[in-house]
Amino acid sequence: MFERIIAACGPYGMTVTKTAISFKGSVRGFACATPRSTSLAGFLDLMKEVHEPPFTRVAPYTSRLWVHRFVVETVEQFNDEFAARVREAYLVGEGDHRS
Repeated sequence: MFERIIAACGPYGMTVTKTAISFKGSVRGFACATPRSTSLAGFLDLMKEVHEPPFTRVAPYTSRLWVHRFVVETVEQFNDEFAARVREAYLVGEGDHRS
């Protein structure tokens, strides 16, 4: 489901390792996910600080970017609000944070 939300944003690259799947736009990486037995953990890079579920921690990454850690435990959490945050992160991957 997470990858489908990303795919709806546009073209992207993906790197798969033993523990995580990283997603990259044309400029930089913007998301990462780690499948767990009962949840999906990961992060999104956003251009603003957002405190809302399913985000569990927010930390500054650069002067223009915030790393948002998330844990999704149910399919219902892949809702419109979360998809909107994924679209914002995708724009970071496309370089929107540079302007």
